[in-house]
Formats: sequence, C-alpha cells, structure tokens
Amino acid sequence: MQHSADGQPDGTATVQFPRPGFLASVFREFNADQGPDPDGSAPGPAAPGTPGDGASGDGASGGGASGEGPAGPEESVAAHARAAALTHHRTLTVQAERDRLADLLRRAALPVSAMDFESQLRHYEPRPYSADGPETGSEAEPRWADFAPAGPAAADPDGTPARRLLDSGYQRELAQARLTHQRALREWRTRRAEADSPAVDESRRVHEAAEEARARAVREYNESLEECRRAYRLSEPAAVESLLERALAAAETATQDLPAPCRAVFRPLTRTAVLDLDLPPLGLVPSLTGYRLAPDGDIVPVPRPPADRATDYLRLVARLALRALQAADAVDTDEILAGVVLNGWLREPGTAEPLCLVSVDADRDALARTRLLPPATPYEERDDEGVYADAEQDEALVRLRQLGAAVTPDPYGRVGVQPAAQAGAAVPAAPDLSANEFAQLVRDLLTRGGLAEWSVRLRGPAGLVATGEGAPGSALPGRWVVWASRGAAPVSAAEIATLAEAVQEESAERGLRLTTGRFADEALDLTGEEGHRHIHLVDGDGVRELARTHLGLPLAASR
Repeated sequence: MQHSADGQPDGTATVQFPRPGFLASVFREFNADQGPDPDGSAPGPAAPGTPGDGASGDGASGGGASGEGPAGPEESVAAHARAAALTHHRTLTVQAERDRLADLLRRAALPVSAMDFESQLRHYEPRPYSADGPETGSEAEPRWADFAPAGPAAADPDGTPARRLLDSGYQRELAQARLTHQRALREWRTRRAEADSPAVDESRRVHEAAEEARARAVREYNESLEECRRAYRLSEPAAVESLLERALAAAETATQDLPAPCRAVFRPLTRTAVLDLDLPPLGLVPSLTGYRLAPDGDIVPVPRPPADRATDYLRLVARLALRALQAADAVDTDEILAGVVLNGWLREPGTAEPLCLVSVDADRDALARTRLLPPATPYEERDDEGVYADAEQDEALVRLRQLGAAVTPDPYGRVGVQPAAQAGAAVPAAPDLSANEFAQLVRDLLTRGGLAEWSVRLRGPAGLVATGEGAPGSALPGRWVVWASRGAAPVSAAEIATLAEAVQEESAERGLRLTTGRFADEALDLTGEEGHRHIHLVDGDGVRELARTHLGLPLAASR
C-alpha cells in the first residue's frame, strides 16, 4: 500500500512484477508469444534502477549489476520445466502402449464366427426391374369402382336417394375422384404404349439376362461348395485344409492390426490337423511402466520386472492359441478330426529357424471337455496392476494348460519347447507323430482288427498301455493287454516279462507288445518259451503292414 505524507494509507497499491527476462524464458518454453509488460510498456531490457533489475539505487543487490547472477536460476527452472514436460509425454506414450495391449487382449477374446458349410451357402434373391412400378403387362386397367367415393350419409332416413345426391360435399368428392381416375387411366395407357417400344424391351431383356447370370453364379458356387463338402466328408486333405484355413482366417478379423496367420496340415492317417500359428513380436508388450524425473534433472525410464512382461506376452499368446483351437473345433461339424496339434512359432528377423514357444496336443475328447472361448473379461482393471495380472490367475493360460500344453517359461529369454508334432507330410513316420496321434493310430489299428471296449490305462510321449476285449471269432478274441511304444531302442526281454505280469494282474488272456522299432533277440527267445507264448509281438514292419491293410494308408518308414 502507498502512504500519504502523514503516514496513512491512501488506498493505492504498488505491484511488484517479475523481471521481463524471466517471463520471456517461460513463454519460450511453452511456445507462447510474449505480450506487453504488465505496466503496458513494450518488452525489452529493464531500465536501470527499476525493481528487480539487480541494481537498486542503494546497491543492496550485491553482485547482480552485471545481470548474469539471476540468469542461472532462471535457466535452471526453465530446463526443469522442459524435462518435466518431456517426462510426462514419454509416460503418456507408454500408457498408450498399455492401452493397446489391453484392447488386443479384449478383442482376442471375442467369439469366433461359425465358418462351416452351412454358413457359407449363398442365396439368390431376384431384383425387380428398375422401370416404374410393376410390369405393365400384369397391371390391370384402373377401374372407377376403386376411385368412387362412398355415398353421403342420410341426414333424413325418410328422404329419397335423389335428395342425398344433391349434397354439396359429396359432389366435390365425386368431382375430385373422377379427375383422379382419369389421370390414372391416362398414365396407365401411356405406360402400355411405352412398354411396347423396342428400347424398353431391350432394357428388360438385359435385366433378365443379368438376373439369370446372378442366379447361375449362386447355383454354381453352392454346387462347388457341396463338392467340397463331399470331399471333406471323405477326409481328403485338400478339402479339410481349405475349410480349416477359411475358419482360421475368419477368426483373425477381430485383430486385423495384429497379424497372426495360422496354417493347417491335415493327416488322414491319424485324422489330425497340425496348425502352425505365427506369434506376435515380443516388442508388442511394453517393457516400461513409465518415466520419472531424477533430482539431477535426468529423465529415467522405469522398467517392468521381466517376469511380468513375460506373463503379459503369454496371456496374449494363450488367447490366440485358444481362438485357433476353437475355430478348428467349431468348423468340424461332421467330426472328421480326431485331434488337433497347435504349435506357436516366434519368427524373428535375422534368425534362421523359428522358435516354438507353445505346443498343444489335444484329442477331440479334450477339446470337448475344455471351454475354448477365452474369458469374457480378458483382463481385470485394478489400481495396482491395471491390464497386468498374474499368470497363475489368467483363465486363458489355465485353460491352455488343462489341455496339456507345453508353454515356454521365458519367451524373452528365447527358451523354446519341443513341438508335439511337425506339420510335415500327410503320411508321416512314427517319430513324427504326436502322443495323441500315436495313441489314435494304435487304437484304430486294433479296433479295425476286432478289439473293442478300448480303455487306455497309461499314456505318455513314448507310448501307451491299454486293455481291450475282442469278440469270439474275431482276429483278436478275448481280453488283451496292449503295450505300444515307439523308439529306436530294441525292446528287451525285461519288458516282455513286465507285460506278462500286467496280463496276469488284469486277468487277461493275452498280451500284445507293439513297437515301431524292433525286438531284441532275447525278447524273441522269451516269447518262444511255454510261459510266455500268450505274448504276441508286432514290430515296425508289422505296424506299417497293419496301417496299409486296415487304414488304407502306408505309414512312412522311420528315417
């Protein structure tokens, strides 16, 4: 406040403004135009002796006469503001990457549209001729009865009909109806005359020819689709693979911005589809939680724990794998497939061979028991985690592991898993089969030979142990214990003795030792003895012969 000569306040105030140099630096940081000073003067260097210029009349400001002393703190404040704005901008970029991951997780969990043969049928609906209204040849001549107004109401029931016809309102309606009828009659006669012109006839012929072509195209497409359906029901590989890849391509429509193509190979020998899924790049998952500004002014990135980042990537992989499995299972309405093998491959630029990060070997029963649709809420928004969640609590990963999937523990460490089967030849060798494929092959061979009531007791990557019951008079009568394995090592006599003990424990009559390799001489000698003659042996050559005889497809020899 200013004071009068007697020391009393006079009601006016003196305002101290920051020096113009500081304001200019702040405006430059925000790209703003520097306006006039608060006192109305133009911007420029402060006059000597003004408040805040560092050189007061009594010299109390010390060494600020040169103007360089205050410039250091002002520039420091401006640099700090720039660093804070840049930190905020970079943190927003990380937030956008996090939101994109959340959106991909949501869309990857959407239901897959059905792509079976019924949904692919086309229907022909004829389009009317573009001329005005319906065809004139079928249009009837306008009749006066359709335009005549209703008679007037009788005001006097005892009056004559002639008096009612003299009603003025009725006469106006009658005159208007006659005009409308005459106009409709003229238009009808004009259309009939124009319909007989050569131009209209030619236009109608062109329209009819186009409609006939449309109907023929729809009919031919449906006939070709029916041919594909017959080939699919006959388990022809080309037809089955075409149907599967259509379904897999349709499943990708929800995430077109995330290329994850999936190819299919069908093996008629085991009625198994092998799917190769290309996984998204590892850089899709954010590696940072944001940025922070250090006390010294440096912008420091805040990394996420590697385990959390790996979990988020596997959550996305699990949804893509479940979506592919659901598409293959939903399209197989005629139950041609006995199982599905899915391998997820990471293909990185500069690497010669892709890396398998996930592999699933599921038979039809396992697919039917497992709900393949990802959860309706693919991520849970929480204050501490947001889109991120623990792998043990993620439903998609839990369901994938329920199918016995092999999942890499560390995708960013490039730790791969062994593929359950390779998408190779349609008639593979025994080592190229998955565990479910080998079990299905053994079951098909023996059930075709007459062994019914098949029950698997043990199953693993190397083989299986099962029991079966053959009808009297069949090729395999009585109760059997079957031990089937694949491998290069010869079957020893100890394994034959173990099978004989299993036959006794199961109260069976015979035992069958099947291998895709060969038997050691000691094993052959043991089955020739009296106590082991109920054990029958089938080596690799016998398995291939059975496949050719009973299944109509040769099993390729082991390499």
